[in-house]
Amino acid sequence: MSEWNMIKICKIAHGMKDCFAFTMFGDLFEEDSSFISNNHFGKGKKSKPRDSEPPPPRDLTSLSGIKNQGGTCYLNSLLQTLLFTPEFREALFSLGPEELGSLDDSSKPDAKVRIIPLQLQRLFAQLLLLDQQAASTTDLTESFGWNSHEEMRQHDVQELNRILFSALETSLVGTSGHDLIKRLYHGIVVNQIVCKECKNISERQEDFLDLTVAVKGVAGLEEALWNMYVEEEYFENENLYRCGTCDKLVEASKSAKLRKLPPFLTISLLRFNFDFEKCERYKETSCYTFPIQINLRPFCEQTEMDDSEYMYELFSVIIHKGGCYGGHYHVYIRDVDELGNWQLQEEEDRLIEDTALRDNENAKEVENPLVVLKAILSEEESKQIPVDQLGQKLSEKKGMSWNKKYRKQYGALRKYLQNHPHIFQFSPDENKVSLKEKHKLLFKSDSQGQALQSPPQKNDVQWNSEKKPTGLRDSSGCHWFDLNDSKVQPIKEMDIEKQFQGKESAYMLFYRKSQLKRPPEARGNPRYQIPEHLLNEMNAANTELQKKRAECDSANNGIDLHLHLSSCYKFHNGALHPSLTWKEGVVDLTIDRRKTLGDLRQSVFQVLESWEGDMILSIAKPLPAGLHLYQILDGDELTLDGIGLADGADIFVWNGKEVGGTKVMTGADHEPVVINVLRLAEYNEGGKGQHFTESQHVFSCSTKLGDLRRALAPSGGIILKNGSGPDKEAKNWEVFLEEDMKETVKGVGLMDGCSVLILDSHDQSFVNVSSGNLTAFTYDISWLQVKNFCRTQDEEKHVKITATIETVMSDIKMKAIREFQLEEELANDSCLRPVSGNGKLLSPVPEDYTVKEAELKMGSLLGLCHGKAPTSTQLFLYFIVGSDQNASPEMEIVVEENASVKEGFLKIPVWWFKSSSHKKHGENTQDQVNGMTCKMDALQVSPAGDSPEYIHTDMDLCYAGSIEIAGEASLEDLKMQAMTLLCCQEQIVPLPSFLRAWTVDSKRPAKLLRNNKQQLNDYKLGARVEICIEPLQKEEHLGPHELLLRVQMGIPGERDYYDSMDLVWDISKECTTWALRQRVASHYCLPVDKIEIAKYFPERFEWLPISSWTQQISKRKRKKKPESLQSAPYHLKDGDIIGVKNLLLDDTKDFSTVRDDIGKEKQRQLALQKKKSQQAERLQDHVFSEEKLNIKHRKTEVALSINVGVFR
Repeated sequence: MSEWNMIKICKIAHGMKDCFAFTMFGDLFEEDSSFISNNHFGKGKKSKPRDSEPPPPRDLTSLSGIKNQGGTCYLNSLLQTLLFTPEFREALFSLGPEELGSLDDSSKPDAKVRIIPLQLQRLFAQLLLLDQQAASTTDLTESFGWNSHEEMRQHDVQELNRILFSALETSLVGTSGHDLIKRLYHGIVVNQIVCKECKNISERQEDFLDLTVAVKGVAGLEEALWNMYVEEEYFENENLYRCGTCDKLVEASKSAKLRKLPPFLTISLLRFNFDFEKCERYKETSCYTFPIQINLRPFCEQTEMDDSEYMYELFSVIIHKGGCYGGHYHVYIRDVDELGNWQLQEEEDRLIEDTALRDNENAKEVENPLVVLKAILSEEESKQIPVDQLGQKLSEKKGMSWNKKYRKQYGALRKYLQNHPHIFQFSPDENKVSLKEKHKLLFKSDSQGQALQSPPQKNDVQWNSEKKPTGLRDSSGCHWFDLNDSKVQPIKEMDIEKQFQGKESAYMLFYRKSQLKRPPEARGNPRYQIPEHLLNEMNAANTELQKKRAECDSANNGIDLHLHLSSCYKFHNGALHPSLTWKEGVVDLTIDRRKTLGDLRQSVFQVLESWEGDMILSIAKPLPAGLHLYQILDGDELTLDGIGLADGADIFVWNGKEVGGTKVMTGADHEPVVINVLRLAEYNEGGKGQHFTESQHVFSCSTKLGDLRRALAPSGGIILKNGSGPDKEAKNWEVFLEEDMKETVKGVGLMDGCSVLILDSHDQSFVNVSSGNLTAFTYDISWLQVKNFCRTQDEEKHVKITATIETVMSDIKMKAIREFQLEEELANDSCLRPVSGNGKLLSPVPEDYTVKEAELKMGSLLGLCHGKAPTSTQLFLYFIVGSDQNASPEMEIVVEENASVKEGFLKIPVWWFKSSSHKKHGENTQDQVNGMTCKMDALQVSPAGDSPEYIHTDMDLCYAGSIEIAGEASLEDLKMQAMTLLCCQEQIVPLPSFLRAWTVDSKRPAKLLRNNKQQLNDYKLGARVEICIEPLQKEEHLGPHELLLRVQMGIPGERDYYDSMDLVWDISKECTTWALRQRVASHYCLPVDKIEIAKYFPERFEWLPISSWTQQISKRKRKKKPESLQSAPYHLKDGDIIGVKNLLLDDTKDFSTVRDDIGKEKQRQLALQKKKSQQAERLQDHVFSEEKLNIKHRKTEVALSINVGVFR
């Protein structure tokens, strides 16, 4: 007898509950990441649902999948099988609240609520009626008494089938459904022994809910049943049988027969066996056939009935993919009630091709724009519609705008309508158009109501289960679907034959009696026999889903536009300026980006009811000089997204000619530029360097430099500009030569904020004209903006202060106080604070700092605020009182550096690291691994025990210190604190968005932390988390679907790589091999077929090539969707290293380096040393024999159980 036949089901009484446990092979079917679907969650954790986005609706199959909780694919497959067993489903639905109780009463102590059947009813209703791609089994598994560990642990589906049926039988005791399982699945086998001498028959009956049949050494199901129920076993020779009648040992024969057949026959295949010679388990993958229809007459005790009594049809096949220690389950199911829409890709492509042919035949009839426009206008109930709306409807009907399809041949739409006055009739203001009555009648009679009918629109608001796409059905309901967790796709019946053998093969078979016929009203009706209270619950849930999807759709596609009204503006000094305040001249408008420019124009008309005359919409942009206009928006049939209107865009509404009687020049060629004009002064308040007087002037970027000189120095003089860029430390001033006077302001590089120095004739001695340099000054000329936050006046005011890089901050403060005309006593209780781009006041600047030491750039904005600046031994901190970050105001405090932090804060070690690209090429290879330096002394890593670990990092890490921060603080707050650490202060980091934060695992960057506004508690960091901070050259705001990879190009002819580069890859659409290859090839500007890529596994010093197989497959032979790179074997994640080979220069396919060889050798030495130490320990310990040394240690045996209350 095999080990499988020795499995027993035990019922364990425990308090007020019964626990059904089934023990077999420990964690034999542990979920293997190589085979599970992409729907599982993280290890040991349940993923929180994203409240911001509703679940996706059902796909074209109209069937719902089930989410995988981590290791519950076996449960999902069995639940789908039970759902598509209509008799089981309807018997369960027939049990009402009066028998099962209500889930609302489950928390009451004395209420007898049968939670498991109630949750199963609710899950079935969701799978049938709720418009979502996949349902959750969380509530059901909680009713089983399972915790998160049980949901992550995979078990055997055959085991679950017996345990679940036992739990249901116990749950339904005392109800009309007490015999539900027995009525549908119970059968009887009779074993008989016939004495050869007295012919006495000894028999024993056995009940069964499923038949377990052998696979090893058997060709198929029918042969296995023949061996079990037809062939006889003989007792003879030395193996005799003691007959009770003869009272002696006699010859006899033993046989078994099926005495009673259930309506539904479940067959479990013994795919898994145990090799007693090798002492290991294995999976039987040999070919094992099974029929779609089977006649069980040869295996039954009674054979005189009609053949129909013995005929069974296959309707479900549960498939196991993988080996004996891990894998994945999915199920093939026949849609008995035709609830799904079955349409294979090949048939869909053929229908598309047929439709295209028919469209081509009818194309000539509708290509005439006259016919198209007459058809649209004839369908309108109102007499007239706006011309803009007519263009929009044309775009909707034809899928292409008038400009793209007809304008080249027929001209503009309005002009075309005006050229046919005998057909089209305009309103008096010529803004609306209609079809003349006689043409409307003629068109309707000629077209017979068939012209230009719009295609049926998919109802994406509420899923109507009674109206599904027709698809390709068969009247017999023999269509099959593959239900693989959340994914559902149609298959052909012949696909079942592929599951006869191999690592992915059939594991459980479900047959139903052919006599079982379904009522006509059940066909295609998922609402059939569902109780009224569940129908109401699902309708309410669908309504809520509609609402959430509409809100999400509006949020995702809505854009906010700022409308600037020309009546509220005046044009002076080269730009537009509001007549009153900025807010009074701006109207905010929210609109869907998918709407057309014509819709936007209509919305503006509705907002501006008093507008008269022509309306022109122009793109505007606020510049330092004021508001400037660019291109005019044209093409009313174009979508807002198509013309590039982004969220927050500024639109100027005017007549297209003038504003306030002044002609306005538009376009990039006429952008106004604010130039700071400096002149020498006779005094020096700063005490260091030369002082200047400053004024601002506005010029068009197309102004000639000669005109600029005549305007600024009418009596003659020299103009100099700063010779260095704004980001450099400027030391020299360059003279504009005479030949430069013909150039434009833009041509000579003068931009907003640039400074020019005007030297009159008496100042020209400072200039060496031959070299073109200003020689009399030793310091930069710069300027800073100061804003008054002391609020001593009615409104805040800006002033500009001229300074050099050596000017002390206390002097700048005094100049600002004088410019603001404030009392000088304010200098003792005020400080200067930088203002960030979002208007936030940053830490005060010490007053003894110079502009250079404060790292202030030209044009930086400072705030003059109350309070003293911190000294060199103090820290300036932000803090919030309370746990609600949004509701609590942000407060500030100055503390000493050595002050302690109270309890309740997280103490987080912080590492500072930077890319190896900062290292010089050719460093000591012994200290590097694959081009990434390991600073062992900085990491402070020491080997532990007798198994030292070879540390390999892809970055240069340095311990920066630790910070103490509240769990309610945001990631941005953590970065701000990290910037105060000594190691971090050596780096110039303007904003927290210039930092990238990682968790540290095994001394390597592990998980990338996104979203600066998210609280630290939301990341579930844990008490022992360590954070490493990476400085960036520019701001970074990674989205949830963007993957950060480090790509490095191989050096041709060498086993080495150039420095790695960051690559951001959007995986929202797909995360496949082909998509990654396209992204990498685009990054390096190389053809896709001329590169090879591989992922690096630093812990193993191995490269795994990412396949370059790109065979083109026709639509008729389309394969399954490619596996995601985020699943096995690549498990692609943030921070992974991707090696790239340029086949144009290097045809070697070997990605390994010399440093990899060194690392592998060290690992081999460590493994050898560890093995020797283990062998030495085993020699001293005689408990285990030498044969058991090589046996793999698996997890301890864990029984599957479902907890059920007592209802007797």
